[in-house]
Amino acid sequence: MKELQAYTKDYQKEMGWEINSDNYAKSRESLLNNYLLLTTEVAEVAEELRKTFNLTQSKVQEGMEEDEAFLIAKESIKQDIGKELADCLAYLLKFYNYFDIDLEESFYEKMLEVRVRKNKDL
Repeated sequence: MKELQAYTKDYQKEMGWEINSDNYAKSRESLLNNYLLLTTEVAEVAEELRKTFNLTQSKVQEGMEEDEAFLIAKESIKQDIGKELADCLAYLLKFYNYFDIDLEESFYEKMLEVRVRKNKDL
């Protein structure tokens, strides 16, 4: 994850896509814009899921068994949903880099927090 985060930081700098940190006003505008772009990409993931479910239903109506239809539908969107998830990850990494947060450390800390919380709920 550290390599991915470093790669993304360099890539975004090269492309001129970093979140602006010149001053409060520019940072605020850039953070909000990147947040909007992230939510747009998340919506595109939802669109790929919708395609999967619609294709599954279509194949079921044609007489195909549901699990088989779903496997075919999943495979049909695999490349496109992968691209949309990569877009989401790129925007998330922008935020990690802007706030100088170590993605790997943050991820493992959060998973530990969830594990402990989940076990307490049992």
